[in-house]
Amino acid sequence: MSYVIPFLNVILFLLLAPLFDGVLRKLTAKVQSRQGPPVIQPYFDLFKLLGKERLDAAGTWPFRLAPVLAFAATLAVVAVIPFGGRAGVLAGWMDATVVIYLLTLAGASVLFGALAGRNTFGLIGASREMITMIMVEPVLAMTLILGAVKIKSLSLAAAAPAAAGAAFGLSSALMLVVYLLALQAFVARQPFDIAEAEVELLEGPFIEYSGPHLALFKYAIMIKRMFYAWLFVSVFLPFLRTGVYALDILVQLLAMAVVFVLIALVGATNPRLRIDQAVRYYAVLIVAALAAVGLGVLGR
Repeated sequence: MSYVIPFLNVILFLLLAPLFDGVLRKLTAKVQSRQGPPVIQPYFDLFKLLGKERLDAAGTWPFRLAPVLAFAATLAVVAVIPFGGRAGVLAGWMDATVVIYLLTLAGASVLFGALAGRNTFGLIGASREMITMIMVEPVLAMTLILGAVKIKSLSLAAAAPAAAGAAFGLSSALMLVVYLLALQAFVARQPFDIAEAEVELLEGPFIEYSGPHLALFKYAIMIKRMFYAWLFVSVFLPFLRTGVYALDILVQLLAMAVVFVLIALVGATNPRLRIDQAVRYYAVLIVAALAAVGLGVLGR
């Protein structure tokens, strides 16, 4: 069974990530009194982009490699997570730090592509994406570090639920608040969609991309959003486990749908922040996350 789990994880995320994104779009439209696209619209968008001609605007290998690298790194992350509460065979070779590195690699790939494109809007978007990575990724790292501190192990299958499930105390409560406040930034939705900023930067780091390359970037973003929703459910709602693998998967998917509803509501009711406002917000989150880890070290 452990050999099947990585493939099952990848298949589930590939199949369901566009559906969750479609729910996100539809709910956002409803809150804003719009009709909105159908829930399955992301599938149509991906198929349309994959069927278009592959254009190489920059003509350089970093530009061509970036979307493939981002997509591959994102799939590698979901292949090793204990989705449904069970770890696959790959979990023996990868721990929480590897997941952090892979997510950082996926974000860095966006920067490589934008810089290789040499477009002014793309460069501005890349600079904003870099700031977001530097300020937000540590919050993700410290969420997993808190679990590792509590159980004294970097095993992802144990560290993720341990961040809140093992001796739930002040540190767990503080990290729960921090993660919720950082969730919109993790998934790059308003008010933290600063790097893309469609109206201002015309998709920012993705402005030079089209066709299959753009489809890979969009798909990777959808999968990452689903991952962050899963991480919240796995870390802070460990009591939802039933002990039955198939049922645990279903329960986690339903809980993740609730997380996407929350993301849609927050995104639809808040205007985009300026980059300086976002940086101050991120700084507060980092300090709070460090405090949570410190309390965890003290056993609180």
